[in-house]
Amino acid sequence: MRKDQLHEYLKKHCVGKKRVVSAGTLALALNMHEKELRKLVNRLRREGVPIASGREGYYYAANAGEVYATILSLRKMAAGLDAAICGLETALEQFSGDGD
Repeated sequence: MRKDQLHEYLKKHCVGKKRVVSAGTLALALNMHEKELRKLVNRLRREGVPIASGREGYYYAANAGEVYATILSLRKMAAGLDAAICGLETALEQFSGDGD
């Protein structure tokens, strides 16, 4: 399964932040599209696999600090998405009574 292939690749070749690999390079190495890669990373993380990430790409976390840094980054992204949703909900008021 592709998910297992990704897990094993990261665990074997990309342990720790010093061995980070870009999404493009990783997708190429595993012969998949970056969109599929992101979905698989998400799925593995949901299963408890410690895949960390940063601006440079993905890596298999070597310690709790690397996992925690990724958690903080994801929470920041989630807060940004929540703010965008709130702004769009406010924008909906412009369309009230529009019928659409």
